[in-house]
Amino acid sequence: MTSFDDIRRSIASELDELNSNISQALHTANPLMNEIVENYLKANGKQIRPMLVLLSAKLLGKVTQATVASAAAIEMLHNATLIHDDVIDQTRTRRNAPTVNAVWDNHVAVLVGDFFVSSSLQAALKTGSMECVGIIAELGRTLSLGEIEQIDNARSHSLSEDAYFDIIQSKTASLFMACVEMGAVTSGASAAETGQMRQVARMLGLCFQIRDDIFDYFDDESVGKPTGNDLREGKVTLPLLYALNRADLPECGAMNLLVRKPELSTDEIGTLTEYARRAGGIDYAYARMKELRDKGVEMINRFPASETRDSFVLLFDYIIRRKF
Repeated sequence: MTSFDDIRRSIASELDELNSNISQALHTANPLMNEIVENYLKANGKQIRPMLVLLSAKLLGKVTQATVASAAAIEMLHNATLIHDDVIDQTRTRRNAPTVNAVWDNHVAVLVGDFFVSSSLQAALKTGSMECVGIIAELGRTLSLGEIEQIDNARSHSLSEDAYFDIIQSKTASLFMACVEMGAVTSGASAAETGQMRQVARMLGLCFQIRDDIFDYFDDESVGKPTGNDLREGKVTLPLLYALNRADLPECGAMNLLVRKPELSTDEIGTLTEYARRAGGIDYAYARMKELRDKGVEMINRFPASETRDSFVLLFDYIIRRKF
């Protein structure tokens, strides 16, 4: 295997079953809800998170009906957070399609997001494992707290790299870790194997969020958000955090004062993003991703050689190199 598409092909039948499960789980007697769900599911994204559930089960044992149900639970909870995020951020497009709030309105979008959450919990119950239900419930709490921590940090203008990693651990890595844990639990893996896979997934999740944050420093319509959107919301991410600690640069002090302003103009956001690029922030973020990737690959390679093990290595490389 050499590409992300190859990974998808290796679990194509399981992904088909997953998507069938999701469609059934979200079907109701209400025509409006069915119309919204059908419209939303047309652009179902890359499905990296449920793929992690399926791949971890395949690596550690076999994919069961409970595995597919748990992957559906993960995917529906993840999509609930995206629908709610689009309301909060007033996003009009996602995955090159109009968002729920753009087509309908915020009121409808919030209710649809809530429906996805409850459907996720129902799917977790279908695994027959209270451990899986507990993983989903705890994940929902962790994701919410991660977002609150980020808002709190933005309001207090915290510029700590440790705080940044704590936040992306909560808001992104925790989800990746829950994915492989669900796969491990439903395939009958040992506690030691589960723990090892959680650490691999942690590295994957951290890499994913750092790469996501790098997109914000470049103008690319395929990403689906304008350059500097994070700064517009008061979020200071790794490239700029690094640049703001470059005391050897003459403009460092002025940039530290600028970033603490309550509101930034478009020109000021441009000044800060350009400074981050010029000060080596992007290179630093890539270097940190490579460190995390190397740790993750070293851990996954402790498992016996297999096509599925290779899939995890390819996922690391795909996440770091992806263009959107």
